Formats: sequence, structure tokens, C-alpha cells
Amino acid sequence: MTELYLHRPLSSKRRYAVLAVLCISILMTTLDNTVLNVALPTLSKQLHSSVSDLQWIVDAYTLVFAGLEITAGNIGDRYGRKGVLFGGMAIFGFGSAMSAFSTSSGELIAFRCVMGIGGAFVMPATLAVIMDVFVDPRERAKAIGIWSGASGLGVAIGPILGGILLAHYWWGSVFLINVPITALGLVAIAFLVPRSKDPRTRPPDVLGSLLSIAGIGLLVWGIIDVPVNGWGDPTVPAGILSGAVILGLMLLWEKRSPHPMLNMALFKKRRFTAAAASLTLTFFALGGVMFLITQYLQSVLGYSPIKMGLAIAPVSLLLAGGAVVSSLLVPRIGTKAVVTAGLAGVVVGLLFLSHLTATEHYTQMLAPLFLIGAGVGMAMPPSTDSIMGSFSHEESGVGSAMNGTALQFGGTLGVAVIGSMLNARYRAGITPLLAGQKLPAQALHYIEGSLSGALAVASYVSSHISTKLGTELASVAKHYFTLGVNEANLLGAGCTLLGVLIALIFLPSRPHPEDQAREAERLEASKKHHHHPS
Repeated sequence: MTELYLHRPLSSKRRYAVLAVLCISILMTTLDNTVLNVALPTLSKQLHSSVSDLQWIVDAYTLVFAGLEITAGNIGDRYGRKGVLFGGMAIFGFGSAMSAFSTSSGELIAFRCVMGIGGAFVMPATLAVIMDVFVDPRERAKAIGIWSGASGLGVAIGPILGGILLAHYWWGSVFLINVPITALGLVAIAFLVPRSKDPRTRPPDVLGSLLSIAGIGLLVWGIIDVPVNGWGDPTVPAGILSGAVILGLMLLWEKRSPHPMLNMALFKKRRFTAAAASLTLTFFALGGVMFLITQYLQSVLGYSPIKMGLAIAPVSLLLAGGAVVSSLLVPRIGTKAVVTAGLAGVVVGLLFLSHLTATEHYTQMLAPLFLIGAGVGMAMPPSTDSIMGSFSHEESGVGSAMNGTALQFGGTLGVAVIGSMLNARYRAGITPLLAGQKLPAQALHYIEGSLSGALAVASYVSSHISTKLGTELASVAKHYFTLGVNEANLLGAGCTLLGVLIALIFLPSRPHPEDQAREAERLEASKKHHHHPS
């Protein structure tokens, strides 16, 4: 029975101790970007970083993470998930320490890439280990709910932690904080996490790995360039099209490869494809709305980074709560009902957020933020469990990587599409008003480029030319930015509604009989192993 269960079943206490280690590991990888966003203005001054530098300091991590994830999951399956998790944490910790002491933007970007490599190995390994340790499907669903909640908490904790660190220490502290946590994590992984891997000895799928890294990397590179340079920039369609072509070639290769890293038969399973599509659209909405709301709170309502972090905390706290509740609901009413209800809640929340004003009171935003947080929290764990349950235990690393890729791709695409719509609406409103105004070209560039640029010009005008004119400019810029936020929230609601329809029509309520039989066989084997250890 070694192919079904690779180590002695763990006690309940040990299983949840392992889960705690995995939650801390995933929390660190999701926390990283939200912590960093608070430090960007400081980095701009300390390292003399340009706008482009700041973009790549953030995006280098995402790009490398997304590109390597499927390959990292495959390596874990073939050579051992514990080793991949340990190695990923060590690389992440090393990259964090070196990032903290970087002396230039180029150095920091390079070490952010190192952190991305570490994150790419950590993320799929965490879910694969959960699949290995939690053999009972019901208990595993609960564990995935807790894991989902931990990954969501990073979004809320990041800005608050970043603000506190920057108030008392230098900018490098937002990276250095990872080092002691990583060190503790490495000790815990070494002693608590059991070894497991695919018992079939297969040679690596080198060409498939290279094609997946190049295809996903180029696709994500094209997408993350959208909010900065717009759809008209030639690098955007070049990156997206070349990435899509290479991924197409990868799928063709995987069909013919004697040792594929991706089982193509899975794409015929509705449980896998519908869950992956639902998860991608869930994180499309979440990524887009967090991008909009954080800017709106800081630039329109004037919140400080810490206050903004506290303001968006309900989304993450409700996400964590919704994730745990969903694991209790799925056995009673089924995956389809829970995912559909969760996504419907996100749609309603986004519709409420499409009526914001430039003088909104925060209490009026609370209910829709609660709905969005709880909705994502309800939809994420059953979608994740459906994806993971579609893969055999031997392929759980690749399954976890596909899940992570859906999250990354959805969130990145949400920021790109919703962010570009916001910028387009803002420019369409503000540009005609500037026609004929006797303003320097540089000032016009700043005003049209972003709300923060317009507010900086308005502040200068108020101080040096006319207080009335400066106040009017700030008011008009905030008005059109808020209109952009509202229209972008409507777009997010429309895309999430598509997720509702996909879940309602295509997502099965219960696992496929073949998957259920495989789970039952593995559970039975683990019980025998427990009573008759080999």
C-alpha cells in the first residue's frame, strides 16, 4: 500500500501542528506584497527609485512566483515535498535578508526575484502536504478552509505591519521581519512535516517545465504592464500573445510527452475546470477591488497607510471566517451551492461599492466589504478542494501549483483589467477639462497620469498660485477618479457574475464517483497502516 500512503498516519495533534506550520509559510508569501506596498514611497526617496523601478520591485516577485509554480509543484511530486518546502523557505528567507540590505533599486529587484523563487516552491508544497497529511476528505476540507483563511489574512496584516515597522525602523525592516519567522519555520518543517512524494520514478519533463516557465512568465509580464503603460503599449500584446502561444505549445507537448508533468485528462473533468475558472474569477474580483479600494482610501479619503490597513481588515477577517464556515456548509449543501452563494455575495458587495462618492463615510463601505470578504472566503476553500480532489495523491504538488496559478493569474489580471479601466475613465474625465488651460506640460502630464500626480500639482498650486484653483483641481480629480472606481467595480461585478454562472451550471455538487472511490481506497489504506504499521 506504499503508493497510497507513504508514511505512518499522524495523530490529530501532529496533523494540526503541521497545518500551523503550513499556514505560517503561506501567510508569509501572501503578506509580502501588501507589506511592501506601504514602503514604496520611502523606497522612492531612499533608493532614488523611479516609477518603473517601483513597479518592478513589486512585480518581479509576482512574475517569478507565477512562472515557476507549476515546475516547483512537479519537482515536489517527483523528488519530495518536504525538501521542496524546506528549500523554498530557505530561499525566501535568504532573499528577504538580502533585500533588506540592498543599496540600489537593481539589487532589490534581483533579490525580490530570489524571494519569488522561494515563494514558488513554498506555495504548492503547502497544499500538497495538506493532501498528504489529511487523508479523511471532510477533515481535509476543514484544513483547506484554515489554509485559505491564513492566506487571506496576509492582505490585512501587511499594511498594518508595514506601517508600524516604517514608523519605528528603516525600510529594510519590512523584509528583515521575514528572517526570524523563516528560521523558526525551517526548524518546524524539519521536525514536524513528514516526507512524501510520487512513488513512481519518472524522469523530469524538462521541455514541459521550460515551456510553462516561459509561457506563464511572458503572459503575466504582459498583464502586469497594463496598469502602467496601457493596452496600447506594444510590450503588452507582445507579452500576452507570445505567452499564450508558448502555453499552447506546452499543452501540445504534454499530450505527447511520455512523462508529462501535467495530466491533460484532468481538463475534461468539470470538477477541475469549473473550480479553476471560479477560483480565477474570484481572485480577479478580489485583486481588482483591493487595488481600487486601497487607492481610493488613501488618495481620495486621505487615509494613512495604517488607517487604510485597518479599514480593509474586515475583508481579510471575513475571508478567514468565511473560509472556515464554508468547510462546515459543503458536507451539508454541496460544493456548487457554497461556491455560487459566495460569488453571489461578492457580486452584491461590488454593486454596492459602485456608488461611492469623493466624500464617502467609511461606515457606508463596511457592509459591502463584509460581503466581499465573506463571499471570497466561502468560494475559495471548496473550489480549492475540488481542484485538489481531481488530482491523485501522487500528483498533489502539480494540483496545488495549478490552484496557485489560478489565484495568481486571477489576481494579476484583475489588477490589470480593472486598474486600466479606472485609469481610462479618470483620463477621459480630466483631460477635456485641462484643454486650453495654461499649465506647464510637466504639470499636465502629472495630472493626467494619476490621481496622486494631480493632488501633488494641486498642492503646489494652492501653496504658490491660488488656494481656490488648487482646491478645485483636487476636487475635480477626486471626482473623476471616484467615477472610475465605481465603473471598475461594476466591471468586477460583471466578471464575478460570470463566475456565478460557471459554478451554477458546470461545478458538480459532489466529487466524481471515480475521485470518491480513490479517496475511500486511500482512507482505508491509511487505517490499515495505522493498525498494522509496516
